[in-house]
Amino acid sequence: MKTIADLGELRGQRVLLRSDLNVPLDGSTITDDGRIRASLPTIRELTEAGARVVVCAHLGRPKGVPEERYSLRPVAQRLGELLGQDVAFATDTVGESAKGVVADLQDGDVAVLENLRFNPGETSKDESERGAFADELAALADAYVSDGFGVVHRKQASVYDVATRLPAAVGGLVRTEVDVLRRLTSEPERPYAVVLGGAKVSDKLGVIDNLLGTADRLLVGGGMVFTFLAAQGHEVGTSLLEADQVDRVREYLERAERDGVEIVLPVDVVAATEFSAEADHEVVAADAIPADRMGLDIGPRSGELFASRLADCRTVFWNGPMGAFEMAPYAAGTKAVAQALVDVTATGALTVVGGGDSAAAVRQLGFEDADFGHISTGGGASLEYLEGKELPGLQVHETQEGTR
Repeated sequence: MKTIADLGELRGQRVLLRSDLNVPLDGSTITDDGRIRASLPTIRELTEAGARVVVCAHLGRPKGVPEERYSLRPVAQRLGELLGQDVAFATDTVGESAKGVVADLQDGDVAVLENLRFNPGETSKDESERGAFADELAALADAYVSDGFGVVHRKQASVYDVATRLPAAVGGLVRTEVDVLRRLTSEPERPYAVVLGGAKVSDKLGVIDNLLGTADRLLVGGGMVFTFLAAQGHEVGTSLLEADQVDRVREYLERAERDGVEIVLPVDVVAATEFSAEADHEVVAADAIPADRMGLDIGPRSGELFASRLADCRTVFWNGPMGAFEMAPYAAGTKAVAQALVDVTATGALTVVGGGDSAAAVRQLGFEDADFGHISTGGGASLEYLEGKELPGLQVHETQEGTR
């Protein structure tokens, strides 16, 4: 894959930069600017080279039409604050505002286009519609840089098609993400543990299937653990359960035992009467969840167990919180796992927090990005890479030389 240096002299050149600025918002207030901060090094590399940087990104899941709640305006404002310079904002993606804003850029300037997904061509499955939008994006620039790792698993106009229309390269964020993930999949230093959480086991079937042939230990928490407990024949009360996946999970448990992969499940859980911070809750044994309660976090003994099984690891990948960490009564399990990763990082182990809710959780719980080996910006992209899938936004840079 080509790097920015391979694009040659960039002074005076318009560079379309695909970033991942899909940050959580409370109204118009950004609650976690981690992805914006992660985009800064590549933007600065381009501006210092004299490029005229045109940042494009998406926010949320609009349906191909403008929605004010998904506007990138607050993101552009925050980007300007972090860069310490004015950032222009186009109120459309490829229309008159975008053309005017780009035309006014001087060397070293930065502009942000409005949400790409306000245009149906961005995510269209119709190649001609998607290509037409890519043509309009490409017309705004002289070169293209892919630096939004969180979207490289999507075959979308700004991720895939534009890279076939302009001289193209990947930015430092994408290079770093790929380098780290290669370390997880190609001869990782052992013991190698994977911690999986989050709501649904069905979201992670592919990665579990692939990791059973790679990892030494698989630690499971979050809502998905109750399908594992049910597969062992335990009562899970009103906890989140994917009954249609019980047989498959049972097969995974049998396969892990056969292949010598240690699967670590909680020994206790925090069970509540309802999904609420104010609900009555208690710590119960994982194999004795009352029929009228739901598990909303791993329990304190489980936190200690998980930490003990991570303490000697040399490689750890974590994706998905251990419970409903957004509510204080159910945050302790996620915090315990985060602290265990911090501790093992200090011993020289490679620890990777797999983006999405996991990244938000560690920041919300008071940890610093530097406490971990690497915090990924791409939850879904990271998982698909670990599944062994081909990611279109990477593949295009391996096969395309760009327009000459």
